[in-house]
Amino acid sequence: MLMNCPGKMLDLRQPAVMGVLNITPDSFSDGGRYGSLDAALRRAECMMAEGAAIIDVGGESTRPGAPPVSIQEELDRVLPVVERLAQELPIPISIDTSKPEVMREAVGVGAGLINDVWALRQPGALEAAAASGLPVCLMHMLGEPATMQREPCYVDVVAEVRAFLTERVQACEAAGISRERILVDPGFGFGKTLDHNLSLLRHLDRFNDLAAGVLAGVSRKSMIGLLLDAPVGERLAGSLAAAVIAAWQGARVIRAHDVRETVQALRVCAAVRAAG
Repeated sequence: MLMNCPGKMLDLRQPAVMGVLNITPDSFSDGGRYGSLDAALRRAECMMAEGAAIIDVGGESTRPGAPPVSIQEELDRVLPVVERLAQELPIPISIDTSKPEVMREAVGVGAGLINDVWALRQPGALEAAAASGLPVCLMHMLGEPATMQREPCYVDVVAEVRAFLTERVQACEAAGISRERILVDPGFGFGKTLDHNLSLLRHLDRFNDLAAGVLAGVSRKSMIGLLLDAPVGERLAGSLAAAVIAAWQGARVIRAHDVRETVQALRVCAAVRAAG
């Protein structure tokens, strides 16, 4: 299917890669590298050339224990970047935010999708997203970034995450956001242990029927580091393996830092799935 990110289309007929562009000094993987407008533009152009179908711009780190930033600080970080990329690139630009004020301003300068780790639960966020007319991505998170990794506990992580996302999809539909404009994300690493993350990845196909598609963000995550005993900069192979597993189970969007390699891995995966 094609998802309309007003004016630009996101093709979900095959798994698409969402390139990560963090405009933050403290993100777990690439904090501080793309703080200037020119550096952000160059990185986005590079990811598009490598095959990214959408660029996700974020101005507030959501790594475990990350402190919040003010509305104005987040606006100052992301708005110039979103505006420049929306003007110069032919692919959609996603805004990674939970703040309704940032959503509204980003829409005004050309954002094409709202990606919210709070699943539009912050006051005013659902209303802002519905008024924007944009597609949305709803992510599951247990607690909040500052506390989410303090002994997260579930009876059945897959069932509980599915129930949460089902409720959020229903809330969006009640607000006027159709299911065809919704992606769901189980939130790997957001209030989950390694075992929780592995169970969600093993059963990712159980989320395919909730909305237009599943987004999987496994790139360079701590789950990869724990499995391989590898620092952030040495998690490429594990990230690609997890991306292929997610795509094999039907994920439509793979959020990735290493775009070229992820695109190539997904191309092989798609070819095998399509083989007679």
